[in-house]
Amino acid sequence: MTDSSLTKAIDSQTHSVWQQLYRSQPFWVTIAAIGLCVVLSWAGTDSRGEQVFFTAQNFNNVALNFSFIGIIAIGMTAVIITAGIDLSVGSVMGLSGIATGLTLSSGYGVEAGIAAGLLTALACGLVNGFLISYVGLSPFVVTLGMLSICRSLALVVSNNKMFYEFGPDEDLFVSIGGGSYFGIANSLVLMLILTIFLGFMLNYTAWGRHLYAIGSNENAATMTGVPVKAVKMSAYLFCSLTAGMSAIMIVGWMGSVTNALGMIYELRVIASAVIGGADLMGGVGSAYGALIGSFLVELIRNGLLMAGVDPYWQGTFVGLFIIFAVALERIRSHQSS
Repeated sequence: MTDSSLTKAIDSQTHSVWQQLYRSQPFWVTIAAIGLCVVLSWAGTDSRGEQVFFTAQNFNNVALNFSFIGIIAIGMTAVIITAGIDLSVGSVMGLSGIATGLTLSSGYGVEAGIAAGLLTALACGLVNGFLISYVGLSPFVVTLGMLSICRSLALVVSNNKMFYEFGPDEDLFVSIGGGSYFGIANSLVLMLILTIFLGFMLNYTAWGRHLYAIGSNENAATMTGVPVKAVKMSAYLFCSLTAGMSAIMIVGWMGSVTNALGMIYELRVIASAVIGGADLMGGVGSAYGALIGSFLVELIRNGLLMAGVDPYWQGTFVGLFIIFAVALERIRSHQSS
């Protein structure tokens, strides 16, 4: 190969990389998050001119809050890639948290409490996955029903009480959710591990390729031998499991749990996944997109609070960002076609 040919090949590859970045929604969300951090650091001062955004305490709050959402958004991304949806994750989170708190307050050890929370979440995911994958019911209808069922069960099991005494292993359990690893909150560490895990699974395993194939064209995936039903069920199991994980972490961090845990979290989770580039039509999504989408949603919430905006307006701004993200994806898809 001549020098000129080699140069052209390198230029072509570099141009292709930049084209991919330009067309990547997570890339632009990252740019938006960085820009928002700059704006908030400039505008985020109190009446005395002291910085309130660029502080260790505020960054810790942002990291904690977005990690609880990000953990579930990672599971939600796997479901959305299959052209599905899980509206029940907030209620699954609430029921799992109640199961964990009730088990611990009954005098059982931390292992039993964590197992109770995770198994509860998996049971919900199993029902969702079976009805959607094997019975053929609509994901919207099934998970909407599960949302109501889980919230009702949380009320029944808890008897509308708060659990804040976690038995003999209370200190250990609280340290799991509220502790840190080398100065990094445990929930953030868990989210990063799950991001790496899903990123690996999506890019380097047959399971990941099958998720994309199902979301792109389920009929074609079936004809090519993809185990569609089993893969779709595994996606809903994974999504519910991440809701259970997040429940355990947030209950340990708060040191208490009520049946209202996870209320309307499903909206923030879906918003995070969609803003991060997951396409509700299926076939598109990434682990990093879920992470950066969750971060941007929390930055918006944090910025609104610091600006003194009424918290009731948060849903409006998040909803506008969802619409904008979906519209941007449609425009970009139209241009590329």
